[in-house]
Amino acid sequence: MREVSLRIDRYLVNTRVTPNQLTYLMTLCGVLAAPALLVPGITGAVLGVVATQLYLLLDCVDGEIARWRGQYSLAGVYLDRVGAYLTDAAVLVGLGLRAADLWGTGRIDWLWAFLGTLAALGAILIKAETDLVGVARHQTGKPPVQEAAAEPRSSGMALARRAASALKFHRLILGIEASLLIVLLAIADQIRGDLFFTRLGTAVLAGIALLQTLLHLVSILASSRLK
Repeated sequence: MREVSLRIDRYLVNTRVTPNQLTYLMTLCGVLAAPALLVPGITGAVLGVVATQLYLLLDCVDGEIARWRGQYSLAGVYLDRVGAYLTDAAVLVGLGLRAADLWGTGRIDWLWAFLGTLAALGAILIKAETDLVGVARHQTGKPPVQEAAAEPRSSGMALARRAASALKFHRLILGIEASLLIVLLAIADQIRGDLFFTRLGTAVLAGIALLQTLLHLVSILASSRLK
């Protein structure tokens, strides 16, 4: 996406558009993934990918414009994090509502909407667990955490953390990666003729989110980040 964003920067850098305005637009694109995924069939899944890719593009552009102009701000950092939270949640909630088959002729199965929302909650909590380390250190007057402090003190925990990092299964609950998975699920559903794969994917992502929320919390507590 950097290859694209750098080409767009040249048209924006000398305009009155501010980095924060681009961040607002970025967040809007990410949130629009949820209603996009409510469109039935492969069309809705593709629209969800378009929304998240626009989010990713603008996420690159706003930072590049800010660095070029020297317009750094705490508000910009804060808004960027809010956008990341909302986009991840929007994609997973949209997946759950899609699996519930809102526009189908049969009964709406809200179990899938609940599982999608559960996955979204897990995705948000994982980000919050990371961000709250900085909050805790700031409130106790400690400097920002160093990268080395993220390594668990236990050799067993360190090995488990490296294994999880290598498998990268946790990335499936991030909005951009999840939207790509949803397209694959939609194609499989189109072949099968129902929502079996979308519903299976919703359940799997909910399970991953809950497991990762617990493992991430344990990883933080087992590291030196809170020392």
